[in-house]
Amino acid sequence: MDERLKFVARLLEGEKMAGLCREFGISRKTGYKIFNRYKELGIDGLHDQSRRPLRYANQLPFQLESRILALKKEHPTWGAPKIREKLIREYPQVRTPAKSTVHAVLDRHGLVKKRKRRRYRAQGTPLNHVHRPNALWCADYKGEFKLANKRYCYPLTITDYRTRYLLACDALDSTKEDHAFTVFERTFKEFGLPNAIRTDNGIPFSSQAAFFGLSHLAVWWLRLGINIERIKPGNPQQNGRHERMHLTLKQEATKPVAFNFLQQQERFDFFIDEYNNDRPHQALNMKYPGELYTPSARPFRQPEPLEYPFHDRTIQVTNCGRLCFDSRATRMRD
Repeated sequence: MDERLKFVARLLEGEKMAGLCREFGISRKTGYKIFNRYKELGIDGLHDQSRRPLRYANQLPFQLESRILALKKEHPTWGAPKIREKLIREYPQVRTPAKSTVHAVLDRHGLVKKRKRRRYRAQGTPLNHVHRPNALWCADYKGEFKLANKRYCYPLTITDYRTRYLLACDALDSTKEDHAFTVFERTFKEFGLPNAIRTDNGIPFSSQAAFFGLSHLAVWWLRLGINIERIKPGNPQQNGRHERMHLTLKQEATKPVAFNFLQQQERFDFFIDEYNNDRPHQALNMKYPGELYTPSARPFRQPEPLEYPFHDRTIQVTNCGRLCFDSRATRMRD
């Protein structure tokens, strides 16, 4: 506003348009536009003007919008499809708006009751106290910590509940399920399959966006014949034996931290051997976990591919949750 007023004032004093436009850094077309607006509207013409269009090509006539609201008032339980059908019958000569337009009108006036999406709330499952090896394994990620090279390390650990035997401790760079699949598959091949696995409700053991919180990893376990136990949220003491091992792991293998993942994994491997075969365990009457643990008699075999009846068509869901069918992409919703 101030710059436009100075521009017009100097024009009125007799200065040339071209010179002023160069000085103010605008084109002559813009300069004449400002000056002509001043001559038409005075000082008010120098204010910023609204950029709102004078008319909307596809704007719904207010009579039709009023009728939509009236129908909703008469029939509060009706939605956009029924109201649109009523408009077609009442005004066959008028171009009927789409269902989305009718819904937008209702939503704009606060007449749409939005449903709250029901999300899975993690709950604990019944927990068993077992007395033989491989009847129950415990798995968790020890809290992440930063290595000397400034990268975060997420150790994935697996123990046998009965004997406290440390089956795996892998230094990973994230909690992505791809890494977890690799660790568990290697452990299953080496020690066999347990009857059940106890975890918390975090990623990748559980998924809030899936039915019953079943992540890809959890579904894989079920297909292998492994039962799932989950502790209650906010109750780490329900996996207390495993958490106590994490404390020992932190004290003996992460202080000080190693420089990179390779060096940190070397420390973890040394800790596994010492923890299992050289460290007396007070809860085991000072025996070594390696003296009590024996591998499982259930060998690991990848589950068979799912088979469906011949009249069903098998379609693969992509990693991002989309289903492609007849050149159309549909997002699968839980």
